[in-house]
Amino acid sequence: MSTHTRPSKKTGRPPARRVKSARIRTWRRRFPLLPALIFTIIVTQLPFVATLVISTFQWNILQPGDRHFTGLSNYTAVFTDERLRSAVVNTVVLTASVVIISVVLGLCLALLLDRRFLGRGLARTLLIAPFLVMPVAAALLWKHAIYNPDYGLLNGTLNAVYRLFGADNGPTVDWVSSFPMPALVIALVWQWTPFMMLILLAGLQAQPGDVLEAARVDGASALQTFRLITLPHLRQYIELGTVLGSIFVVQTFDAVYTITQGGPGSRTTNLPYEIYLTMFRKFEYGQAAAAGVVVVIGSIGIATFALRVVASLFREEVSR
Repeated sequence: MSTHTRPSKKTGRPPARRVKSARIRTWRRRFPLLPALIFTIIVTQLPFVATLVISTFQWNILQPGDRHFTGLSNYTAVFTDERLRSAVVNTVVLTASVVIISVVLGLCLALLLDRRFLGRGLARTLLIAPFLVMPVAAALLWKHAIYNPDYGLLNGTLNAVYRLFGADNGPTVDWVSSFPMPALVIALVWQWTPFMMLILLAGLQAQPGDVLEAARVDGASALQTFRLITLPHLRQYIELGTVLGSIFVVQTFDAVYTITQGGPGSRTTNLPYEIYLTMFRKFEYGQAAAAGVVVVIGSIGIATFALRVVASLFREEVSR
């Protein structure tokens, strides 16, 4: 009689051989992903770890021999330095202004494109086009073709209006120097409104038609339908657009560098541009690394909230 006994059915434990084969199959499925995982770690995580290490050193490249460990003093400088505090305020003002205006305009355009009219496909293509333009090209377009005081479109239009009423040419306005933050906000709103429009248009087209039809049958006006049905339905889409827009706009560097270069008087210097100045003008590698870590942590916080919003959207769609 054999001494080998089969495992008891009462324990519910699978045989060791089956467990081992299941683990092998699991690792076979994961193995093709290992090169991508290793590449991602090398490209993203190792530089971030290096940035963390550099942020704890007092390191000016003009004095390469004078490098010493200072702990968290660079982070203290980030939150106490007047220029960095001003950059934080500018970043908040720029991000909030661009995101809020883009969401409002994107909602208006989405409501327009949700209706059927002749040439709707062409209108959608034209309205999406600004989002497809490269950021640097868009910034150059606004700086030279629109804001330029000598041959820009704005001053040309004002001069044409003055001549239309029989007056001489109007005053030459240097829009970037006179209104740096509004000039920057308008250029970024032009670029990011199509992004918000696409998200909100997807939300509008996901509305249940029977609910809207029932509201019409019950005699609800268009304003009441929008306020009581459409707007609550779009809440999560508005949150998603706001969070994703904030993640991207808070990292804006191209437009600031190209249009205003942080001026005049650092009135448009945001955190990414201030980090650039600290790194490549002041050559303070430690402070620049600390400021970069702060920006990354803030972006991770916003991205975490964005992922939760996206997950709630998916759960809502699945539950329907």
